[in-house]
Amino acid sequence: MGEQISFEGFLQSTKTLQVPRDLGVPLRALWYDARGDWEKAHQLAQAVDDESGAWVHAYLHRKEGDKMNAGYWYARARQPVATGGLAEEWTAIARELLR
Repeated sequence: MGEQISFEGFLQSTKTLQVPRDLGVPLRALWYDARGDWEKAHQLAQAVDDESGAWVHAYLHRKEGDKMNAGYWYARARQPVATGGLAEEWTAIARELLR
């Protein structure tokens, strides 16, 4: 794996046309979500069978407005159901996954 990207670098990359190399799939999903491609983000998140993928998947269903489905994925991610703003949650997930 290549050099670790900072949160600031990751956030800046969402303003470009190319996803950074060496990002894990859950971070790629967040990248596509930030670029406005919910469908691609969802496709990526649902392909990851671990807690990180489930957390991103939960966030995406919450963003979509599907609270019941989101709740299922928060449980799979072992995360509390988010109640704050979507941007806050996106940032929290990205920061955690970049650690």
